[in-house]
Amino acid sequence: MGDMKRSDSARVALGRRVFLAGSGAAVLATIGARPAMAALPAVDMEKVLLAAQWDPVKAGTGITPGAGPSVTLVEQALVARGLLDSQYVGGHFGSVTRTAYAAWQRSLGYTGLGATGLPGKASLTSLGAQRFSITRPVTPGGRTTFQGFPFNTRTVAMLAEARLLAGKAFVVEQGSYSPDVDPTSAGTHDGGGTVDLDAEALTPTQRTAAVTALRRVGFAAWLRNPSQDDWPWHIHAVATNDTDLSLSAQKQIGAYYEGRNGLSGNAPDDGPQVTKVTWEQYLRNQP
Repeated sequence: MGDMKRSDSARVALGRRVFLAGSGAAVLATIGARPAMAALPAVDMEKVLLAAQWDPVKAGTGITPGAGPSVTLVEQALVARGLLDSQYVGGHFGSVTRTAYAAWQRSLGYTGLGATGLPGKASLTSLGAQRFSITRPVTPGGRTTFQGFPFNTRTVAMLAEARLLAGKAFVVEQGSYSPDVDPTSAGTHDGGGTVDLDAEALTPTQRTAAVTALRRVGFAAWLRNPSQDDWPWHIHAVATNDTDLSLSAQKQIGAYYEGRNGLSGNAPDDGPQVTKVTWEQYLRNQP
C-alpha cells in the first residue's frame, strides 16, 4: 500500500479526533440519560408529632388521620436501628413506638425533655438519614419570657394571636419550663407549650371567648374551676405539637383530641367546640 500521502494522513487524524469526540459525547449522553436517583419518601413532621401525642391515649390502635404513611416510615427506621419489633409497624404511634423513639433520642445523647419519645427536628432528621426526608418541620423556637414567665417563642406567638381573637389581654399565672412550681399541675408545666391564665376577673362570656380563641390557634385549652381541684378559676392551655412538651402535657393533647377534659378523671370535654388545629395549620389557613 506504501506510505500515505500527507493529505491522507491529515484526514485520518482529523477523522480520529471527530470519532473520539463523538465517542465522548456518546458516553456523556449515556451518563446523562441514566435515571436520576429516586427521591426519598417524605415524612410529614406535623402529622407524626400529632400522632405521637394522640395515639398513645387511644383505647385501640387507630391511626391519626393523614399520619399513617409518615409514622410507618419512622417505625421502619426504628426497626432498622434495632429499637422496635417489626410487629409494631403499622402507622399507629402508640406507647411502644414512643418508648422506642425515646430510646433513639437517648442514643443520640438527649435527656429530659429531649428524650420523652416526642420527635424533635434534629432526632427525626438523624433517624431519617438515607431513608426519608422531612416536610413541614416544627420547632418550638428559642427560650424567652412573657409577663415575667418562661416560655418559648412559638407559644408566645400563639398567645399573642389568641389575645387578638379574644379581644382582651391575657394575664399569665404560670408559664412553661417550670418544674415543681405547682404540684396541682401534675408536671404539665415542666416543659414548653403550657400556660395558665387568670380567669377570676373575667365574665362567663369573656372566659368562653378566651378558651375559644386559644383553641382556634392550636392550644388544647380548658376553663378550670375550684370544684375540680384546689385551684382558682383559670384557663389551662397546652400548645399542640410543641416539641418541648412534658410527657403529662403530651397526654393532655391526646385527651383533647379524644374529646376529654385533660384531667385525671378523663371526663368529657366541656369547652367550646372548634375545629382542632395546630399552630402551623392555623397560619396556613389565614388569607
